[in-house]
Amino acid sequence: MLQKSKILLIDDELESCKALSHLLGQVGYEVEISHSGEDALKLLKERPFNLIISDLFLPGISGIDILKQIKDDSPETGVILITGKASAETAVEAMKEGALDYITKPFNFERLKIQVTKALEKNRLVLENNYLRQQLHGRYHFDNIIGTSQAMQQVFRLMGKVTGTDSTILILGASGTGKELVARAIHYNSPRKNKPFLAINCGAIPADLLESELFGHVKGAFTSAFADKPGKFEVADGGTMFLDEIGNMPQQLQVKLLRVLQEHEFERVGSSLKTHLNIRLISATNVDIQEQVKTGQFREDLYYRLNVIPIHLPALKERRGDIPQLARFFTEKICKEMDRPLISIGTDAMQAMESYEWPGNVREMENIIERTIALTDNMIIGCEELPSDIGTRLPSSALSAPQMTSEGVDMNKIIATIERAMIQQAMGLGQGVKARAANLLKINRTTLVEKIKRLGMEI
Repeated sequence: MLQKSKILLIDDELESCKALSHLLGQVGYEVEISHSGEDALKLLKERPFNLIISDLFLPGISGIDILKQIKDDSPETGVILITGKASAETAVEAMKEGALDYITKPFNFERLKIQVTKALEKNRLVLENNYLRQQLHGRYHFDNIIGTSQAMQQVFRLMGKVTGTDSTILILGASGTGKELVARAIHYNSPRKNKPFLAINCGAIPADLLESELFGHVKGAFTSAFADKPGKFEVADGGTMFLDEIGNMPQQLQVKLLRVLQEHEFERVGSSLKTHLNIRLISATNVDIQEQVKTGQFREDLYYRLNVIPIHLPALKERRGDIPQLARFFTEKICKEMDRPLISIGTDAMQAMESYEWPGNVREMENIIERTIALTDNMIIGCEELPSDIGTRLPSSALSAPQMTSEGVDMNKIIATIERAMIQQAMGLGQGVKARAANLLKINRTTLVEKIKRLGMEI
């Protein structure tokens, strides 16, 4: 059963108030009456209402005072003001203070019903948007980015320092490491969090269309420009613009982007009218952009503008200690989305996942776990249910001694390989904590740290 919308009716004229309450009740609303501003404010502190309908002229506290108080305490609540002493000045003042509408006595009840319906619908949409915004902010909280390894902790520390700034950020990392996730987390934890976050992949849009997509165009700018169209930069005003795969941006556009960053204004394609720009720019790339600068593929001056604060996201193979935690997170998430009982990952399967190279990084892991859960009927995922290139990579194979030949073997290299594999396994089982890993390997923590440095491992 749907809950009735609650309306607070404030009017010092008893008969008028009673009649209006009766009419609104017949329509299906739950109406509560107050005959003074003081009593109304007490009621508003005790319980919430979906809509307030108040006489403008009340003894003591006026309808305008009530409106101001409501907008301070509950800005999403709509207010309609009624009066028999209409004037242009009072109407303008009421609308400036945030009233949804202003009607006069004697009022037309059919018109009032329409206004009440519109006001309640607006109230519902505002509450829904607030809820969705809260959910969105929660989704991109730093705690929801998985990683206890030293490399990821360093990323978190840097993210925390830059959220309060407007400095441009360049996120570096292989495909699938979560560059857009980090960009969104920075935005939704920054002062710009209630403004738009827009993302665009510079490598996914043809070069001749990318300029219009970014900066918009005016009617007639080119053959298919039948109307004015704002670009992503314009739509993101006040918020954050995320340019993924920035290394694929054409040279001509690089020049325009540089000018935009220098002057904080831009022009739509086909227009000479300048538009002021107020955004935070975050860009990302999975290529060696410094090498592109050396070869002339990317402008050096633009690179320095973008690279004010660089954030390097490590590949999954560089933070193997995070693999068990990520695998469990995705398993729980996907089981919930598929409305299935929670499935676990067997020890052998987890060890196989820890020894895999993950060329597609976190994105590849999520896709593989989703596929595996969709296809399995078991409650425990084993090696045989993982893709063959993962399930057959049991870590024990890395510990096998090679066959001796007449040419001999490089014993130091073999021992280093075995040590590296054992350390990776121990760090995985120890969830990235060196003290736990050292305990599993039956060595001192300082010895483990020395081995990690000597082997050149990034953990």
